[in-house]
Amino acid sequence: MDIHFRDEPLEKNAPVLMALISIWNSTFLGYQSQAILPYNWPLARFSAYLQQAEMESNGKSVNHKGEVVPHTTGSIIWGQLGIDGQHAFYQYLHQSNTIVPADFIGSVESSTPVPGHHENLMANFFAQTEALMNGITAEEVKEDLRKQGLDADEIERLVPHKIHSGNRPTNTLLLQRLDPRTLGALIALYEHKIFVQGVIWNICSFDQWGVELGKTLAKKILPVLTGKIENAGHDSSTSNLIRHFQEQRIVLSQQQPDRIDKENRHD
Repeated sequence: MDIHFRDEPLEKNAPVLMALISIWNSTFLGYQSQAILPYNWPLARFSAYLQQAEMESNGKSVNHKGEVVPHTTGSIIWGQLGIDGQHAFYQYLHQSNTIVPADFIGSVESSTPVPGHHENLMANFFAQTEALMNGITAEEVKEDLRKQGLDADEIERLVPHKIHSGNRPTNTLLLQRLDPRTLGALIALYEHKIFVQGVIWNICSFDQWGVELGKTLAKKILPVLTGKIENAGHDSSTSNLIRHFQEQRIVLSQQQPDRIDKENRHD
């Protein structure tokens, strides 16, 4: 993948094409989140990895010169195993008013020896991308309901709820198999994509200044929580939250001996 990224022309360069698609979706069309949906159980935490990689790299609002970027950068990256997501948030992907571009990742070769499992898994994989792309029209819904024998009134009632608008963007990445080599290529694909996005947006994808402020403030708050210094120097909201935390710790510490005594008597 590194050689591919270095040598292939832009129009055939996978990381470049994925970066351009992502920028089109987020910066131009305003789709602010992207779902990562693997259909291969060893990739269960892959979306969490990409969430950190992309959001920490490109969640920036100033360019290399320190100037405010006049458009959105980065996306909210989220997701989980696709087969689990089908029972959690796919309803949102298919029919909500918010369009969420999604990357579907599958493999030709199964990662499990269970007979028939992979075929069933991949049938869902292809079905979901087809449904998101094509949707289903009111007339198609009506025809399907007529075949089921429903009467006209029931059909009219159900049609608005079963329409899928379609035209919901997805990328399909189909690996031959998931092994160390293809996993490395998959990670490199996304990391090069993140780099290209940063270049196009003219932002630095390699700093993390956004997390530094929280770390600095945490170092000031920790001595307050441990009782080494008084609660001072924070805004009223934070000070009141810290005070409430400390008060509740005192209450709980006073209840602890009584709870232990009751447990001992019960034993």
